Amino acid sequence: MERKEERVMARQSIFKFNERVTTEAKDATYEFRGPVISVRNLEKKFGEHEVLKDISFDLFEGDVVCIIGSSGSGKSTLLRCINHLETPTSGQILYHGYPLTKDAQTINRFRSQVGMVFQQFNLFPHKTVIDNLTMAPVKLLGKSKDEAKKDAMDLLERVGLAEKANAYPNQLSGGQKQRIAIAGILAMQPQCIVLDEPTAMLDPNGRDEVMTTLLKLNREKNMTVVLITHYMEEAVLADRVVVMDAGKILTQGTPEEVFSQAELLKKHRLDVPQATELAYRLRGCGVKFDKLPLNAEQCVKMLEEVLS
Repeated sequence: MERKEERVMARQSIFKFNERVTTEAKDATYEFRGPVISVRNLEKKFGEHEVLKDISFDLFEGDVVCIIGSSGSGKSTLLRCINHLETPTSGQILYHGYPLTKDAQTINRFRSQVGMVFQQFNLFPHKTVIDNLTMAPVKLLGKSKDEAKKDAMDLLERVGLAEKANAYPNQLSGGQKQRIAIAGILAMQPQCIVLDEPTAMLDPNGRDEVMTTLLKLNREKNMTVVLITHYMEEAVLADRVVVMDAGKILTQGTPEEVFSQAELLKKHRLDVPQATELAYRLRGCGVKFDKLPLNAEQCVKMLEEVLS
């Protein structure tokens, strides 16, 4: 409950955006109450193939949002459009209430505030971890090598890998590499981080490491986190879940609201968390659940209540 109250307060806070958001509005100062990023009526076509169809949703400061959907539903294209790695065919993406223009300077400013992590770890194999983390701040942010190294060590502490500073990528596990990749994005001091299936190629331990790191950053730094996942047990950890199907948003809401629609999700070839699946099948056998659980602990408690 405490965290939900913090979310409400964050959404009511005044955002200040003192950057040039368009080439015409130079050195202006803006105040805005609302989402960090808004997607409005977004569409994307590749030739005649329509990949995204009228997508609209908001990302608020401090949100953790999971995007789920079957393969080919448009999830990755949506993230790439948000970060302007793909140019939308129509619709708008607004940053602190102001629409992004297509000029390179505006897009680069936006990308500096919205870091993106891919499935691949994108680390230079011939450089140590600390060198991987200091290159961009020195070259792009103009930091001194000493300052960048100090900041990089702080980030490694935050992701729990300070002892790996002088290691090379081939000496790390998959989960460790992904955490280093996340630290590399954080070195650029973004306000929001978007991740395209960051746990897809990891074993269960690696997935746990990455999700623990992301939730810790969200909690400690109020970092807005948006990630695509195929693991429903990760989706239940989010504040909101967006479900995509055939290029459209099928439904969205809290994990409780989304996964209570098990029938709808299954109709569109989507999984639900294992605990939800068990309760859903038991309900089909006549067991009366008031609502569907999201995890094992909730499932056990509900079964105890039913059987008592």
